[in-house]
Amino acid sequence: MSKIDWIKKEIEGLQNAGLYTNIRTLGSAQGAWLMVDGKKVLNFCSNNYLGLANHPRIAAAAKAAIDEYGVGPGAVRTIAGTMDLHIKLEQRLAEFKKVEAALTFQSGFNANTATIPALVGKGDVIFSDRLNHASIIDGCRLSGAKIKAYEHNSAESLEEMLKEHLSEYKRALVVTDGVFSMDGDVAPLDKLFEVTKKYDVLLMVDDAHGEGVLGHGGRGIVDHFGLHGKVDVEIGTMSKAFGVVGGIVAGKQVIIDWLKQRGRPFLFSSAMTIPDAGACLAAVDLLEESTELVDKLWDNAKYFKTEMKTLGFDTGHSETPITPVMLGEATLAQGFSKALYEAGVFGTAIAFPTVPQGTARIRVMISAAHETEDLDKGLEIFAEVGKKMGVI
Repeated sequence: MSKIDWIKKEIEGLQNAGLYTNIRTLGSAQGAWLMVDGKKVLNFCSNNYLGLANHPRIAAAAKAAIDEYGVGPGAVRTIAGTMDLHIKLEQRLAEFKKVEAALTFQSGFNANTATIPALVGKGDVIFSDRLNHASIIDGCRLSGAKIKAYEHNSAESLEEMLKEHLSEYKRALVVTDGVFSMDGDVAPLDKLFEVTKKYDVLLMVDDAHGEGVLGHGGRGIVDHFGLHGKVDVEIGTMSKAFGVVGGIVAGKQVIIDWLKQRGRPFLFSSAMTIPDAGACLAAVDLLEESTELVDKLWDNAKYFKTEMKTLGFDTGHSETPITPVMLGEATLAQGFSKALYEAGVFGTAIAFPTVPQGTARIRVMISAAHETEDLDKGLEIFAEVGKKMGVI
């Protein structure tokens, strides 16, 4: 028996259960419509919330940064990789988020795996929402702290767990997603803050799907709830609404200073690339200048959700432009996704382990790049496929 035969069997098992991920290839820039595996299809599954991924001003800023500085930073931030573009971006992000300081990372995933282990370790405890993102889960595991999962979006469950367990540990951290990426619901951050204030523990929120979406002009969940200066740490990403790539940690100056000393992806991986930093600066400019794109995103989302519910689809409990079309079994979701693609809509199936067993879905990601006629075309195709497959 080969030493890798077990991997082949595991892959076969995934394929038989409808859980194997078949990755499609894009042959065009991000936008409302894409070339996917050589076919023009309506894009309903990217995180390009504001349509900035191919915005001419952002592309021009990236090109200008390359012309002046080149491409790669050449080193980690602590040796010779900190460019003045990084400093400008961090200052602008801090102003945008209305925090004392901000720090950039190579990705939002890295931001989480850098921050959590720097704040808690062995002998400490993390109270984590049961449905938190994989990057939070991995950051918690890397920390070595004890992990206590509280019930999803329940400040009451969090308080019960703090009462029961807080005294057993040296330090504690409460961490939640801001917008939950699979269901589109929003954490009750105001209620969570009141609990953490009462028990004097650190509060951290991952706002990856809230930046550019929630709050005034897309300033995020802290702005949405009016909690400036009260949330200790905000994690974010510039790969979604910002249309580029990179992670953000924003919050109190002392925490940012500490991450520069102990955030391992900051210390041991090369800095965010130069064109990315330039492009992200342009994205901040666009968001600060106008709320037009954020407003259009929400108008599109409300229209699409209303029409999907009228058709008879189950769109879950989403409060944001994320629109889960609940189907249940993974095989049905895979088949539905294939039928959508054949009819001209790119909407990928989401199944276990990304979501719990029996809750497979097509997660539709509405964008400001969509026009009403794009949404109407998508609704028409969803109706055709839904009827054909007996979903509606």
